[in-house]
Amino acid sequence: MKIAVLGTGAVGRAHAAALAALGHQVTIGTRDLMATPARSEPDAMGTAPFAAWAEQHPAVSLAGYAAAAAQAELLINATAGHASVDCLTAAGAHNLAGKVLIDVATPNDFTTPVAVPMPSPWDTPAPILNPAVTDSLAEQIQRAFPEAKVVKAVNTLAAHLMTDPTALAGGDHTVFLSGDDPDAKTRVRDLLTAYGWRDVIDLGELTTARGTEMIQPLYLALTRALGHEHFNFKIVR
Repeated sequence: MKIAVLGTGAVGRAHAAALAALGHQVTIGTRDLMATPARSEPDAMGTAPFAAWAEQHPAVSLAGYAAAAAQAELLINATAGHASVDCLTAAGAHNLAGKVLIDVATPNDFTTPVAVPMPSPWDTPAPILNPAVTDSLAEQIQRAFPEAKVVKAVNTLAAHLMTDPTALAGGDHTVFLSGDDPDAKTRVRDLLTAYGWRDVIDLGELTTARGTEMIQPLYLALTRALGHEHFNFKIVR
């Protein structure tokens, strides 16, 4: 397939590299086509500059959001959650229409102060979730782009495990799906199976993404307590 991965951070890079290794034609979408390859410093999360990664993955091309989305048969939203709707708007609603859009983002809000902020793994105040409880980022995206087929997936674990589950416990752990379109979820399940996932739980309609998005505070607490991100959840049943 022709796949567009929107977002050049660690999550977007993990998906782009894995998809290219599986033989897909992959384009990473960015907001600023000139600035992204020109950066020479790590980003706020400590991710190395994009240019160094791109040199190691020559099969993956770089394009603006709209150009990447226009040619894609399937898209992955790996942008920062607080900016996802704006980034997808830049990609163009007409370029998303009728296509499966896998949303792997988390709606972290670093701008809203809280009375007792929990420390993050980076010794800064942890973000709150916005939206949460009565809404989700995935639902916001679906409302903003009603002709897209939004599926929430692999948003509950670290980037390196999203696309390589066998790196932990031989792959014996769980990932979730949420979405309103059964055929779209089947396509996403097939992609996850290609990544190596064996335990994929379909939670149901897209509103269930509220639950998986709200795992983020627990994820951050575990990351800080354990001192690493090499873990995931297993649903024992």
